[in-house]
Amino acid sequence: MSDRYYNRALKTNSHPLYKEYFKERGFPFGVEQYTTPALQYPDSDEDSELTIINHVWRYGDKYYKLAYEHYGDSNLWWVIAWYNLAPTESHNKIGDVLYIPFPLSDILNLYNV
Repeated sequence: MSDRYYNRALKTNSHPLYKEYFKERGFPFGVEQYTTPALQYPDSDEDSELTIINHVWRYGDKYYKLAYEHYGDSNLWWVIAWYNLAPTESHNKIGDVLYIPFPLSDILNLYNV
């Protein structure tokens, strides 16, 4: 399976704003964090090759639950969030339609380009 940290650089966050915060927690030189990826959304040709399942957002829905139900792996919640351009569950309202893309291997290849 794909790793969402694939091809992402590590950078030390030593921003002065967080200096005291890090020091109090035992990280006097900052913390290493992954850089934010530049995600490319599928173009119309790539998107037309995918199969999409519609899911109506209901009370109690979570990305990790949908990922487990459709992909068999709750760690792939971010695929659904990325594809729907909604990074967290709070970006969805009851009744919104989410799109679950398939096949998983194709959507992961688009992400890892």
